Amino acid sequence: MPGVVAFVAGLVFALGLGIAGMTLPRKVLGFLDVTGDWDPTLAFVMGGAVAVYALASPLILRRPRPLLAPRFAVPTRRDLDARLVVGAAVFGIGWGLVGFCPGPALVALGAGVPQAAIFSAAMLAGMGAYELTLGAERSQRAAAPRVDAGAAAARVDAGAAAARVDAVTAGAGADG
Repeated sequence: MPGVVAFVAGLVFALGLGIAGMTLPRKVLGFLDVTGDWDPTLAFVMGGAVAVYALASPLILRRPRPLLAPRFAVPTRRDLDARLVVGAAVFGIGWGLVGFCPGPALVALGAGVPQAAIFSAAMLAGMGAYELTLGAERSQRAAAPRVDAGAAAARVDAGAAAARVDAVTAGAGADG
């Protein structure tokens, strides 16, 4: 059942991208060209998506769990780091240069758009380069032993308590 729901959701998403014109690089580039022949229609598409998310997300997250999963997978990190900022900049530059981002490119690829094939190949190459460089670093971090801060603090507290007991006991023995 989850596979069918994922397929239908992907199909609806693809149709939405196609209807909104987000699979047409000229439409996206027209939206990004704010100093030339600007096409504001994608602003309405994005605004509509943000509005739906803003209204639906709090309602959905009130549920004890998702309909088709054991728990919600909500990111907990809220910090900005250099890798996120650089990645966002590279994404934005690529989007501005060619008018594709991953979702619309895959939909256009399915429609047989030649530029989407070139973009998709470049996207896969970039993903592979990431995995060969930064992905290996992530794997090494994941394999490294993790220190449980709570358990480490408990061991330190227990050690300090034992040292105090030893000091008191040693003091009592010296006085006795």
